[in-house]
Amino acid sequence: MNILMILTSHDQLGHTGHKTGFWLEEFTAPYYVFKDAGANITLASPKGGQPPLDPKSNEVDFQTQTTRRFEQDQELKTQLSQTQKLSEINVAEFDAVFFPGGHGPLWDLVDDQHVIALIEQVITDQKPLAVVCHASAVVKNVKTPEGQPFAQGKKITGFSNSEEEAVQLSDVVPFLIEDVFKAQGAQYVKSADWQSFVVKDGLFVSGQNPASSEAVALELLKLLK
Repeated sequence: MNILMILTSHDQLGHTGHKTGFWLEEFTAPYYVFKDAGANITLASPKGGQPPLDPKSNEVDFQTQTTRRFEQDQELKTQLSQTQKLSEINVAEFDAVFFPGGHGPLWDLVDDQHVIALIEQVITDQKPLAVVCHASAVVKNVKTPEGQPFAQGKKITGFSNSEEEAVQLSDVVPFLIEDVFKAQGAQYVKSADWQSFVVKDGLFVSGQNPASSEAVALELLKLLK
């Protein structure tokens, strides 16, 4: 069972002067679900090397059992510092693909041609694809083999407008995920803010927010089994 996890390489939160990147729990929770299930996990990012961590996600208030496990896991820290370049990845070698969120993906993964081509190949090959929180946006520019937006008609979730409003970044992000999917004709659904909420549509699994990370990974494992 070979799983590819793709992280952002983007570390600037718009024009705020603040740092962003991937959200720690959205990486560690799925990673350990996959690892404990015996999967082989490959980490990749557009630029390769160490992906930027959103510093806020490592604050005390946002630490979880898996982020604390990560703190003691030197092997994973080393692996994370050496992510492969996305352009060098052959998606045919993997059984499934997972995208952790954080605000970073809104600026790089969404428009990255390697990401778009990779996801379109995953769809063509009928392999499971999972996204969580802001990483739901990675399918924004993805087309089906028929040339339609991938999200059109799909049941999908992702970081909601009300959650973006709550973190006061509605005017900072390049677009609002909920608005984009509704405009593309997706069946965007959500739960209460900050509650774990996962949606499955065929081989596509999406989670609303950081709390959904582990549940998304477990759904992906079910599809693989």
